[in-house]
Amino acid sequence: MAKVGIVMGSDSDMPIMAKAADVLEELGIAYEMKIISAHREPDVFFEYAKSAEDKGFKVIIAGAGMAAHLPGMCAAIFPMPVIGIPMHTTSLGGRDSLYSIVQMPSGIPVATVAINGGANAALLAAKILATSDEELLSRLKDYSNKLKEQVEAKDAHLQEVGYKNY
Repeated sequence: MAKVGIVMGSDSDMPIMAKAADVLEELGIAYEMKIISAHREPDVFFEYAKSAEDKGFKVIIAGAGMAAHLPGMCAAIFPMPVIGIPMHTTSLGGRDSLYSIVQMPSGIPVATVAINGGANAALLAAKILATSDEELLSRLKDYSNKLKEQVEAKDAHLQEVGYKNY
């Protein structure tokens, strides 16, 4: 059963949302991914958000650009955590998306990651789930150690060849 819902308003968001899916897969977390436009198909969106809890979702990751209503509307309907990913836009560079997602009214929180922050959204979802899952917590610690080892390897290479030959 999927524990995380990944929803985006457009297939143009797929490269960023795929990063979230990749991290969830690496950590062994089941998810369901959908493309739903809150503006163009509101009935489909409302059904998705209303049925998410019954599907077993514990967290929803919602990506949106421009008006970026999808994460906030998920948070208004779904009673558990929603993580918003503001998408980079050509008109305002994603600041429009960021402000729309982060400036939710009191009582309707949306955790918000960086513009195009798909991987961090998945890691935040995993950390939320790990508060009640020791095995997942262990996998998260292993993931963090792997990141540390990657940096150490890059530094060792730098020390070996120098910055001019890096």
